[in-house]
Amino acid sequence: MAFLRRLFAKERTELTVELRERIRRSFEEAAADEEHFPSTIDPRIQHVRVILETFGPLDGKRVLDAGCGKGRFGRAILAEQPGARIHGMDLALAMLHHVQPPLFAAAGSLTALPYKDGAFDCAYATESLEHAVDIDLGVAELCRVVKPGGRIVIIDKNKDHWGKLETSEWERWFGREEMTRMLARHCREVSSRPISYWEDVEPDGMFLVWIATR
Repeated sequence: MAFLRRLFAKERTELTVELRERIRRSFEEAAADEEHFPSTIDPRIQHVRVILETFGPLDGKRVLDAGCGKGRFGRAILAEQPGARIHGMDLALAMLHHVQPPLFAAAGSLTALPYKDGAFDCAYATESLEHAVDIDLGVAELCRVVKPGGRIVIIDKNKDHWGKLETSEWERWFGREEMTRMLARHCREVSSRPISYWEDVEPDGMFLVWIATR
């Protein structure tokens, strides 16, 4: 029985490594697609506003952008909080080529963040955890690298709207209560709500935001 468990664990690990490599290659190629993977973002969208409002003053604070892509959110935040020390982490090196100083860039996986415990004052993941494959582990890692008392913001798609958009084979959306439970294992406070792109547009439920305190 123990042998079979080890065999299944080995097979699962090999599948995860192979899938992660396919995901990495996909995003390396996608980096050339500026239309669907842009380098900039309108700072007025609610994704940016919620992050800024949740974190408050960021002068001298270390902030993690987990799954940063080309660093568009980090640049939008730095434009309003120039004293922040924003670290962008992504799986694809071609994406990270766009993450230039004053942003700090690092290659890594959402399920194995290349940082020490409590390395950051706060962290956010915007539409990136859906690509982590092991969502639970990705959440645990995000929480691990944030200091006690630090804030975490996750913005992603609602699984109740699955099928409305074309998705990759590995992509996974999650529900409001599902993510709340995952965060609650590591955080003392968790809240969530629907979010739209624009302040004057009523949320349609496609996107959700979770805000947690370590």
